[in-house]
Amino acid sequence: MKRDLNLWATLSLLTAAALTLLSLFLPWWAMKFYAPQYPEGLNIVVYPSRLAGDIEIVNGLNHYIGMAPFSEASFPELKVLPVVVVALALLMATAGALRRRVLAWITLGLFAVVGVGGLWDMARWLRKFGTELDPQAPIKLDPFVPPILGKNTIANFTTFSTFQVGALALLLAGALLVLALTLRDRPARVAARTMAAPEVSAA
Repeated sequence: MKRDLNLWATLSLLTAAALTLLSLFLPWWAMKFYAPQYPEGLNIVVYPSRLAGDIEIVNGLNHYIGMAPFSEASFPELKVLPVVVVALALLMATAGALRRRVLAWITLGLFAVVGVGGLWDMARWLRKFGTELDPQAPIKLDPFVPPILGKNTIANFTTFSTFQVGALALLLAGALLVLALTLRDRPARVAARTMAAPEVSAA
């Protein structure tokens, strides 16, 4: 089997696979809520397979504005996402072990599709939670859409949405995928320049 990725590309792919697997155990995204009665802030933290933070308190507060409660049952993606992450990591490792350029390109394409799809899904859920408010709620608010990244104000709450270390690990994995493909032909280019260089005759 022809190998068309060099050693450095292989190491990049294997490192990307390790980072992708590591991200399973790290938080990907979080939203922090501040209000006069909660000066220390309340957190919702999203891992690829679960939610963490002050979920019950936030849900109790959201009840007053008619927002649906946050729960792991509300997000079926949390059951599928770990499988997708492991599959991507295995593809990266396979492309690195076999040193096949075509496998690396396929992996990069799938990685990009999953990343864009994940961002779209997050935006969809945030829009759903912010715009589908119960009209019978004690506190009436106009529909709103919390941002994926940045600051927002809801009634007397200020929220900050941020990507977490797990998302940064995935971003680095994606950069290593691209790097692996840029490194693939370096030995061939060096060899071609060496062969093309004119010979210098001995004096």
